[in-house]
Formats: sequence, structure tokens, C-alpha cells
Amino acid sequence: MLRSFNNIRKVCYHHHKQLTRNYAKITTHYTIHPRDKDERWKDVNMDRYIDEVDILIVGGGPAGLSAAIRAKQLAAEKEQEIRVCLVEKASEIGAHILSGACFDPIALNELIPDWKEKGAPLNTPVTKDKFGYLTESSRLPIPIFSKWPMDNHGNYIVRLGHVVQWLGQQAEELGVEIYPGYGASEILYNEDGSVKGVATQDNGIAKDGSPKENFTRGMELHARCTIFAEGCRGHLTKQVSKKYGLNSQCEPGSYGIGIKEVWEIQPDKHSPGLVEHTIGWPLEKDTYGGSFLYHLNEPTPMVAVGFVVGLDYSNPYLSPFQEFQRFKTHPSVKPVFEGGTRIAYGARALNEGGYQSIGKLTFPGGCLVGCSAGFLNVPKVKGSHYAIKSGILASESIFEKLSTSSEKTIEPTTYADRVKESYIYKDLYSVRNVRPSFHSSLGIFGGIMYSGFSILVNGKEPWTFSHGGSDNSKLKPAKQCQPIEYPKPDNKITFDLLSSVALTGTNHEADQPPHLTLKDDKVPVQQNLAIYAGPESRYCPAGVYEYVPDEDDKTGKAMRLQINAQNCIHCKTCDIKDITQNINWVTPEGNGPVYNGM
Repeated sequence: MLRSFNNIRKVCYHHHKQLTRNYAKITTHYTIHPRDKDERWKDVNMDRYIDEVDILIVGGGPAGLSAAIRAKQLAAEKEQEIRVCLVEKASEIGAHILSGACFDPIALNELIPDWKEKGAPLNTPVTKDKFGYLTESSRLPIPIFSKWPMDNHGNYIVRLGHVVQWLGQQAEELGVEIYPGYGASEILYNEDGSVKGVATQDNGIAKDGSPKENFTRGMELHARCTIFAEGCRGHLTKQVSKKYGLNSQCEPGSYGIGIKEVWEIQPDKHSPGLVEHTIGWPLEKDTYGGSFLYHLNEPTPMVAVGFVVGLDYSNPYLSPFQEFQRFKTHPSVKPVFEGGTRIAYGARALNEGGYQSIGKLTFPGGCLVGCSAGFLNVPKVKGSHYAIKSGILASESIFEKLSTSSEKTIEPTTYADRVKESYIYKDLYSVRNVRPSFHSSLGIFGGIMYSGFSILVNGKEPWTFSHGGSDNSKLKPAKQCQPIEYPKPDNKITFDLLSSVALTGTNHEADQPPHLTLKDDKVPVQQNLAIYAGPESRYCPAGVYEYVPDEDDKTGKAMRLQINAQNCIHCKTCDIKDITQNINWVTPEGNGPVYNGM
């Protein structure tokens, strides 16, 4: 009894020490520490240049560019003059795009029917599909039936960043004003509460939050309608969704992290047009995920390989990056890469919530498109065609309203109905139960069996499964989980994290406040490290988060969180998986990764 009491006293003393300890200031960003209360900013000119357009698009991916193209097409058809402006945080269009990607051309056929003649980089028609379940030492083939989601007949293997670059060229030829390197950092509102537009990021702020001599204010862009096309987990999309309660009637989003490499392999191992997917090893049965391996038709024998891990995993010791490296050592996979050279690396979060997580799509002054709206088909492993289609539908709805309304700002109210009448909604409804079926006690085995049934009946079962809560809520305390020992990299097939990040070309101004902001600087050590063994140091695929000894602690035992913000590749995983949602990603100064056709 006395021993138990002493143990409790030790725990309470340790907890008291954690609570009373002085924590170093980590977050200096003005979104947490407002500048209007900071004496260092009192004499700084905060005026912004203002420009006004008809349609403003935030994000230069497939959805945003398709919306821009369609808007200008409609204006040309009606012989009307409208200004369409697109801002993109990447240094050039396509530089932040990362996807598999096996591309369904259905929406592109509609947007630009003569895309072949115009040189769209769809160079690799799918010639063969393979799907398998991996054990630690073997591969069991899983059949792919015609017209099922995994059937890629008629699709193309693409480097999506190159497709997006091409879309950008088509948009500019139509007169769209495109501004790469201008990240939108703030939503602007009219007095009536409608969205007025956005402001781009300020530059020239020191790491301590003070203005530098070269401080320059961002600019304001006002529009009659603003389209948010930021991709998965856009930080402005989060804000506008919260303000207007767009997600109040749907389930929280569910996500995955996709990690990808591009390799040049030996010619005799190369089969252009081959598409391979696997599930199973190295993940445990209760963790959702799988791989892709696509053989591209490029001037050199090139393959794109990647691994997706559902962010609803429960073991805080799991590292998606390390699981991907381990996957490449499988006996049926490793030979593909032997003698090859890795030439690119990257990662990006992706939507997995599907039908259950689609909220309201419009609000006063704007709408959501593409992955900002959650349009991705998990069993089909595709979303780019939905992005293009939603961009088309949004612009058609907006143009209709622009032509008939004199309101200062408009809400494209017919957009949601157009989506519901399209194949986007029908497809996502038909596969709505596939992803959540993996949550049963049977894990992957139950998910495979149920998914086969659901696909067979085309999703017509009279029930809808739940995702069971947000991904960040699924993590278990470290003491309930088994640590995972990962093998050391061999630097031939498998690699360490920092040498991988070096391949992304990521670049941020070093002397700036970390854009991975913390609402409370104490939470990482008091909760994340103490209870969950510091999972951010493992789920981040770029080595941004690191627990290091606290130099100010005289005992030499305390740790602190170090944020290596310059490593960030804008994947948004931390914004999703952080247990208490203490991390909030905001727009940085500098352009992040520079992907070439990822």
C-alpha cells in the first residue's frame, strides 16, 4: 500500500514539474501573437495595394486551373469580358503538385476535347493492371474485374505536375492572370459577412516576429466570387469552413498520407503502361494503406512508386516514411529497384473521407472545388478527374450568376446541385462504405470482403458506415502500443529522411517565424511527448519536428520540441494528425518544395 502511495506521489511530482517548468517560446507568428499589440510594429506602414477582379481562384492545381479555363471559355462564347485571376503559393505552376498518378481523362475530354492535338502530356496509356496482397515473404494476386474501381482500362499514367503546367499554359492563352509565388494568407470579408477576396502573404518578417528593413506588405485581391482550390486540407479552406459551418452536417474529414519516389530503373525491368497496386505488408491488419508502382513512358526507363498510410492509424510509433522504405524491401518489389537510381521524393496528404465528409460547397462570395471539397475516390485511387469536373461546374454556376446578378459578391447556389447531378456525387456515393469497412475488428480482411460485396452491388446497400471520428482522435497512448523497430537504410533501395527531403528542392526563408504554428507552446512536451511518445517526429515525412535536449534545463533530462520549418514540404499531415489540433499550418515566406512532374 505504501509503495503504491509513493508511486502516485512520484507521478504527481513529475506532473507538477512539467506544469511549472518554463517552456521556451516556439511560436512567434502574428496569427498567434497579433502585431497590433506588438510595439515593434507600431510605426510600420500596413497599407496594402488593392486589385479587383471578377473571379479569384486560390490554388493552381487541376481544379483551380480548370475553373479558370472554363470561366474564360464561357466568357468567349458569350462575347463578354471578365477578369479571372489565380494565385498559387508554389514558385511555378505545378511545383507543389504530387500524385500517383493514374489519370482518368473523362473530365479533360469535356474541358479541352482536342487535348491530344494541343500536346497534353498524357504519354502513357495503361496497358496492364495488377493488384495483390502482400505477406512478409510472398504476394497473393487479387483479380481486377472490368468496370470495377481498380480497373484502369482507358486511363493514363501521368506526371501530374506536368499536366498541371500544361493546363496553366492553356489558361494563360485564354487570358487568365496567373500569379505563382503569391501564397494567399488571409481571407477578406465584406461588412455583410460575405467573402471579399484574399490577401497574399507579407514578406520580410524576422524569426522573432519583428519587421525587417525589407518588410513588404502583401496585396489584397477583391472579387465578386472566390474559388478555393487549395487541395487537401487548405489552410484558408479550414477558416472559411469554420466561419460558415460548412462541415456542420457531415462527418469530420478522414485522410491519408501519400509518400512517393521517382526512379530510373534498368531497361529490362521496365514495362511502360504497367500499373501495380498492393495492400497488406508491411502494415499491420488494423492499419489502412497500400502501394502503387507505375511504369511511365518517358525518354528514360522511369517508374513512380509510392505508399499511402491512412492517418486514422492508432500506434504513435508508426512512421509512414519508414513503412514505405520497408515496403521496397519486399522480395517481389526489391528487384525492380536494384541497379536503379532514385531521382525524386515527396509527400502529400490526401482526402479519404469521401461521401460522408463532403460538406456544404458554397457560401456568400465563393465555393470549394476539388480536394478542398473532399472529392477523391479511395478504391479508384483517383481524384484529378473530379477536380477538373468540379472546376468546370463551379465556373458554369458562377458565370450564370455573374451574367444575371448585379450583386457585389455572389454565391454560386446552383453549383451544389450540379455536383449532385454529376458522376462525382454518384461515384462517391457508390463507394461510400469501402473505406470505413476497414474499421472492423477484422481490419484489412474484413475490409476486403465487405468492399467486394459493396462494389458488386454498386453501393446500393441501404446503410452508410461512419468513419468513427477524426483521425487525430484515433491515436492511442504510447504505453498501450508496441514500439516499432525499423531497419537502417542501405542507401541503395532504402534511404534516410533528410537525404530524401534534399530531393524535394524545398526552400524557405530561414529568418522567419515558423509557419507550423502552435496554439500553446507547452502542449508538445506536456502531452504529445509525455503521453504519445512524440508522434509528430514520426508522422512528418520531412523531419520538421524533432525532440532535442532542453539546454536551459539544469537536470539534463528535459526535452523540448524543435521545429525545422525550413524542411516543410507542405504535405499538411501535422495539421491533420496532431492529437489536440494544436498545430496550425499557415502560409510561409518562400516557396516550399519544387517538384518536377510529381
